[in-house]
Amino acid sequence: MPTLTPQTNSGSREFVKQSSLYQEFLAEREEILKHKWIESERLGHDIGFERALLDWIRKHRDSWRAARRAQLATPTPLPEAKE
Repeated sequence: MPTLTPQTNSGSREFVKQSSLYQEFLAEREEILKHKWIESERLGHDIGFERALLDWIRKHRDSWRAARRAQLATPTPLPEAKE
């Protein structure tokens, strides 16, 4: 079994950080945290991450994912070169 050196370990971390799956996780987590803040403010107390997570999944996840897929599928136009 190969031994992980600090150099190998940091390379693995960079690979994970750049993966599309990890980027998707971070974006979804950010939306859940926003939902937690909004709902906590509305109710006047901290609802906690788990309640926010379950509520967000039930109410918003499908539409958020569809919008995100559409956004990622649309190519970003390159700025026109100025002469």
